Amino acid sequence: MNRKLIIRILGAILCIEAAAMIPSLVISFIHRDGDTAALALSLAACAFLGCPMLCFVKTDKNVHLRLKEGFIITALGWILLSLFGALPFLFSGVLPRFEDAFFEAVSGFTTTGASVVTEFEGFPRGVMFWRASTHWVGGMGVLVLTLALLPKLTGRSAHLVKAESPGPSLSKLVPKTGATAKILYTIYFALTLAEFVTLMLLGLNPYDAAIHAMATAGTGGFSNYGASVAAFSSVPVEMAVAFFMFLFGINFALYYRFFIGEHFKAFFKDEEFRWYLAIAVSAILAVSLINLSFYQGDFWTSLRYSVFTICSTMSTTGFVVLDYSVWPAASLMIVVLIMFVGSCAGSTAGGIKVIRINMIAKLSRRNIRATGQPKKMEVIRIDGKAVEEGILSQVAQFALMYVALWLLGAFIMSFDGRYDLLTHLTASLTCISNVGPGLGAVGPAYNFAGYGILAKVTGAFLMLFGRLELLPMFILFTRSAWHKY
Repeated sequence: MNRKLIIRILGAILCIEAAAMIPSLVISFIHRDGDTAALALSLAACAFLGCPMLCFVKTDKNVHLRLKEGFIITALGWILLSLFGALPFLFSGVLPRFEDAFFEAVSGFTTTGASVVTEFEGFPRGVMFWRASTHWVGGMGVLVLTLALLPKLTGRSAHLVKAESPGPSLSKLVPKTGATAKILYTIYFALTLAEFVTLMLLGLNPYDAAIHAMATAGTGGFSNYGASVAAFSSVPVEMAVAFFMFLFGINFALYYRFFIGEHFKAFFKDEEFRWYLAIAVSAILAVSLINLSFYQGDFWTSLRYSVFTICSTMSTTGFVVLDYSVWPAASLMIVVLIMFVGSCAGSTAGGIKVIRINMIAKLSRRNIRATGQPKKMEVIRIDGKAVEEGILSQVAQFALMYVALWLLGAFIMSFDGRYDLLTHLTASLTCISNVGPGLGAVGPAYNFAGYGILAKVTGAFLMLFGRLELLPMFILFTRSAWHKY
């Protein structure tokens, strides 16, 4: 194992994190809410450790990164990022307990949006801006950002992107991984800016617009208001946020194909996007119709809340405009199923991913047909191309491990002894799927503040497992990962 290369890349991550704290530090200077020292100390800590690791640790230029090392760097990098990202919460006194600060930071970087913050009044605006910034940094991936800024950091950098990117496979937009990272972040920034301008035009001040644009872009859901998007009491704002939540749940490679000349054909030729659109529309219509009696026959009110809630849940953003836990049970069942599905691979969203659900559905159909025609070998195709049996096996294994980890997380959380089974099951699910709100005591009107240390640490690691799609975290905790060769 090339430990020097691992240390150097981890140093680069800390330097990126220090740079990401600068806008929050500037805001703290402007508003003078008493959080300037906390942010300055946090930034200094990141820079003090990260810069020597990056600049003074020498690596052999002929030694390239291996896949195993890519997975280890990804897992360690996200844990390190979260540990140092928790410092502003700790130093400012907003979240004085380490487990709370760590939970909030992990939730931010993994774009989960689950929170332990109970009091938003008087929350320092610099630290609040940092809280939202963690979504934007984590949304596209900190290692993708590192490669966009430092493309020559290591050879075979595709291993880093593969370990961090959501989805069953990695598709580079252009031959060089660094160039692909720059393209992805250009699209990411452009869409974020588009939402920021839209929200400004709809009446939000620059601070609120920036926080909600970053939270939407990362599909995270942190708001600077306890009532989330409902605080604006504006249907146009709700619909704009819902629209952008849906957009950020789309594979970013399709935006690239759109801009290089394929236009809207890029989207509708893609099988995963068609499934994504079909699932979202079907869920919205189903919930709208089920909730008709709940809203006294007012279809447009039912549709309004269904659109926002399904877009928020499917994109795993977690913004809320109402306490949907009071909806009929059938509607809540759809919401829970959507938590599992998530959005597209190659997006900033969480969940199992639509492409995997597609593959699992086709694999199940093939196995059922094989019962009646055992000698017939059916090839599974996505976008007209045959899918390798190895990938199908990996997808099935991923789904099994995902469900097993979800249930294990709920079991560990249940030792807290404070809540009911529904709360523990949905708390674990919303963490591993990076959604944010669950049901019961962690529903849209509540948060994770009532849980104890064990449940919070469990939730934090479930978020990391979910965001990194299981494998990097599993590899990190295996003995073979740390062998020299």
